[in-house]
Amino acid sequence: MSTQHRPINALIAEDEPILSATLQRMLNKLWPELDLSCVVENGFEAVQNALTSMPDVLFLDINMPGKTGLEVAQELAEEWPIDKAFPLIVYVTAYDEFAVKAFETCAADYILKPVSEARLQKTVQRLQSHFQTRTPNVQQPDTGNDLERVITQLRELQQLARPTLTGHPVMPTEKLAVIRAAVGNNIRMIPIEDVIYFEATDKYINVVTAEHSSLIRSSLRELLPQLDPHLFWQIHRSTVVHIKQVKMAHRDEAGKITLTLKHSDDKLSVSRVYAHLFKQM
Repeated sequence: MSTQHRPINALIAEDEPILSATLQRMLNKLWPELDLSCVVENGFEAVQNALTSMPDVLFLDINMPGKTGLEVAQELAEEWPIDKAFPLIVYVTAYDEFAVKAFETCAADYILKPVSEARLQKTVQRLQSHFQTRTPNVQQPDTGNDLERVITQLRELQQLARPTLTGHPVMPTEKLAVIRAAVGNNIRMIPIEDVIYFEATDKYINVVTAEHSSLIRSSLRELLPQLDPHLFWQIHRSTVVHIKQVKMAHRDEAGKITLTLKHSDDKLSVSRVYAHLFKQM
């Protein structure tokens, strides 16, 4: 019998209505005490609702509109309160064995589509076992270490499974030498070495140089494979910086890292997921 004084609550993020309904029906049968009051259809809603409802478990479809399951997990890891236990993540995926091996290492569990009741029962048992080990009336211990563990697993999962999760074959990508940005009726040619940082907005990327800022219609997901990873480091889900343009990395008392740039007065924040890049050598 569970020692929890409140029901375990879960968020389901699945864009296919039939699969979502099937998962809910099976969970209601296998774990009737589980609170399934939060069910969403895309990655944006998953992030918003998770930060509001603070669920104990996340069932994340990998390939969702708006944000992938990995992107949802990353954004939550960046924004999650440090004093709250991070939810257990169960990825729901249709991908092949390569991705499955990554999920086995870097998630609480994974479920292959179509979802089978027998496999879901094993997931439920694994989750229940985790929650039964928690001490009642006591805040989940070492929440900071727990979050750091999740962040480390996310990094590993991104590296192991990114080619499969993007849905595209692994192909050599020619690195960008020049960025072409529309400015009115003109095209501004920006040498890649002049870029200080890229900042993603809703549907555009802001390309910042010492002289100007320019918008290009792209996403970081499309841009990153075209950049030299030795020179351009992702430091936030929406920011990529030219590392040779960084003057100093400052860590405050709370552990937050801020970058000072050589040729810009802008200050760039480094998220938890990428803070390891700036550890002292």
